[in-house]
Amino acid sequence: MHPLNWKVMAWALGLFGAVTFVVCVGYGFLVPKAFHMVQLLEVALPGFRWLSVGSFALGLVESFLYGAYAGLVFVPIYNFVLRRFQ
Repeated sequence: MHPLNWKVMAWALGLFGAVTFVVCVGYGFLVPKAFHMVQLLEVALPGFRWLSVGSFALGLVESFLYGAYAGLVFVPIYNFVLRRFQ
């Protein structure tokens, strides 16, 4: 097994977070209000309020940054464990 590249993982998880945010917002427009995740998005993304253009942009950026952060934290841990148990 090969060590992970932190740049690739940070970008991949950042884009995953951004795409997931867009899917959640799209889902929110398609289903009745009782079934979508407005409250979760507003709690998880500081400053996000349903829905304006500025709030959407802020949520998109925050979602990307959360994903990139997860990649930046995960890769060194994974690589450490990989070296330790190889």
